[in-house]
Amino acid sequence: MEVEIDHEWREPAIQIEHKSRKEDVRERVFEYACYSWLLKRKPVWSIVIYTDEAVWRKEVPDSFWYAFNSQHRRQLYHFDVIKVKAERSIDLIQKHSLLCKLLALKANDENTDPEKLVYDIYRAAAEMKDSLTNDQLLLITRWVDTYKKISDQAFDRVKKEVDKEMIETTISEHIFNQGKAEGKAEGKIEGKAEGEIEGKIELLEKFFADGVLAKEQFEQAVAPLREELRKLREASGDSHDIEK
Repeated sequence: MEVEIDHEWREPAIQIEHKSRKEDVRERVFEYACYSWLLKRKPVWSIVIYTDEAVWRKEVPDSFWYAFNSQHRRQLYHFDVIKVKAERSIDLIQKHSLLCKLLALKANDENTDPEKLVYDIYRAAAEMKDSLTNDQLLLITRWVDTYKKISDQAFDRVKKEVDKEMIETTISEHIFNQGKAEGKAEGKIEGKAEGEIEGKIELLEKFFADGVLAKEQFEQAVAPLREELRKLREASGDSHDIEK
């Protein structure tokens, strides 16, 4: 993605830090910005996104004092802070960015239709399907499953309207192939089910390790998958440890 910087179009390295509770992360942001610059050798755009529900009386810092010299005194590294609950869902859902559309589910949704929010997200994902990775498609699915505010019946209706089953099939095929590569019995329903669940767990662990999911989000998403995998293995007589 290119942005205009001082009247010149440049492609920055985008660093996103997601926090599910209020926390001062300025030192961490600067540290990872340095890593990003060393890896990419590009201008770094750091963004911290807070998705907590609390009402803040005091804002969090948006800069870090990293250096000093005699002429300019303090040298500050500045970054963007986004408090999602302070944003309006009706504004975010209209943005071109798929990330903004996803954040609309956590923003102030006053005077919005929650079913239409989900519909707009999946419609955008379907339109971008060819440019999205399987990891990104799975993250979209897990995010919406976690934060949607509609009934399962309404959710099924939305998925049918935007043909999301096709997207989910693509994810399942990818995970099933991973399962088969690990020696799962090809064509067996049990092997396919285990391969799908194991793949989902591995991807969630990757998202958690990369900082995409907070600890509580990861645990909430992975617990039912591990329990389902345990029951499948008990039924098939396989006692492998599923805890990571």
